[in-house]
Amino acid sequence: MLNRNVESVTRIAGGDLSFVARLSLGCGDTVIAKRGDRVVDEARMLAAIAATGMPVPQILAVQDDLLLLEDLPSGGRLVRNWAHLAELLDRLHAPDHTAYGWDCDYAFGDVPIGNSRTDNWVAFWAEQRLRCHVPHLSSQLAHRVERLADRLGEHIPQRPTAVLLHGDLWGGNILVGQDQISGVIDPACYHGDREVDLAMLSLFDQPPEIFHEACGLAQGWEERQPVYRLWPLLVHVRLFGGAYHQQAGACLQRLDV
Repeated sequence: MLNRNVESVTRIAGGDLSFVARLSLGCGDTVIAKRGDRVVDEARMLAAIAATGMPVPQILAVQDDLLLLEDLPSGGRLVRNWAHLAELLDRLHAPDHTAYGWDCDYAFGDVPIGNSRTDNWVAFWAEQRLRCHVPHLSSQLAHRVERLADRLGEHIPQRPTAVLLHGDLWGGNILVGQDQISGVIDPACYHGDREVDLAMLSLFDQPPEIFHEACGLAQGWEERQPVYRLWPLLVHVRLFGGAYHQQAGACLQRLDV
C-alpha cells in the first residue's frame, strides 16, 4: 500500500479493537499499522476529528481491515500539557448542531456502542449509554442503573450543545511530543455533550483545576460528571469486572441512586 519494504514489525499496545504494530521501513521511517474489522470506521472518525483542527495521525492508507497511520511523537508527558489540551479541545468541541449520535454503531472490545441518532440527549444517554448495560449487570447494580435512567432528566440537560466527541479520551489516547500534544488516537466518535469527554478524561487521569477553568464548562458541570463517568465504568464492569463494580456504585451513590 505504501510501496515500501517493511524491515521489521513490532507489536504495540493499542486498544481492544485491532492488532496494532509499528512497521520499520528503513532510514528511520516508521508507520503504525492497525488490523481489525472496524478500521474503516476508525479512519472516518480520525478524519472527522482532523477537520475540527484537533491533531491526529495522518491516514496513510486504509483498505478493508488494514489502516496505516503516521507514527506521531509520543515520548512526552501529559502533566506538562494540560493548557495545550484545553486549547485543542476547544477546537474539537466547537458547536456543530448535529443530532446526537453517529452514523454507525461501534464497540469497545465485545461491548457494543449504540449510536442511533436523536435530538433528545436524555433519551440517548438513558437508552444507549445506561439501559443497554442492564441485562449484563448484577441485579443490584442493574436496578440502580435503571433508577438513574428513569430520573435522568433531573441530572443532565435534554438538549445541550452538540459537539464532536472523541469518545474514548483518556491519557493513553493522547500522544505527547517533547513540547506539546502531537495528536489523539483510538477515537470512538459521536456527537453529544462536551462534558462526556471531560468525564472520561478524569476517570484515569487527574486534570488540574486550571484545565477545567480553561475549558469554560457550563455551571453545574461537576454535578453531571458522575452521570457521564458511569458509562465507561459500566463498560469496564462488563469487560473486566473487579473493582469497577465498586467505582460504578460510587458514581451512583454520588447521584443519590
